[in-house]
Amino acid sequence: MIATLASTKDELLQIVQLSQVNSKANITEQEKNEQGFISWHYTIDLIEKMHQLHPSVIVKDGDKVVGYALVALKAARQFHAEMEEMVSMVDKVPYNGKPLGDYNYYIMGQVCVDKAYRGKGVFNMLYQKHKEVFQHQFDFIETEISVTNLRSIRAHEKVGFKTIYTYPFNNDEWNVVIWEWQ
Repeated sequence: MIATLASTKDELLQIVQLSQVNSKANITEQEKNEQGFISWHYTIDLIEKMHQLHPSVIVKDGDKVVGYALVALKAARQFHAEMEEMVSMVDKVPYNGKPLGDYNYYIMGQVCVDKAYRGKGVFNMLYQKHKEVFQHQFDFIETEISVTNLRSIRAHEKVGFKTIYTYPFNNDEWNVVIWEWQ
């Protein structure tokens, strides 16, 4: 397996397919509780627009995309309505005496690992590639995790993320988590 940046239309299509299979709407309650889930729906059009700003991180086994961690630069808010709402709110969150919007950060738009590859280090490979690519350009990476997604919370904590804020949104509560590199 290798961690790399997505570069082909086929890889982007595989990201969309992996996203659909693991969507909160398409898995059982037991899977949600045991394996975690993803909340946002990404179309190929949206993935391609995000890709034009910056390619996302993927892990491949041969030609198969077995994991992804989407790169969502703040500029993606212009065509991603949910992200616009999120960034507008998150930029106001205080951190170390100033709002997050005063920092140079980007958003990990979603992370997902193929069921057959969970527990094999793919999650860590995705984030180590993020750090390798972005640590000299940004202060940190930010993402948000449903407080009910305990597997994701634990996995992010193991990588080095820390929760800095929790807020209610769409009948759920969300942790704002960051991974500082500086």
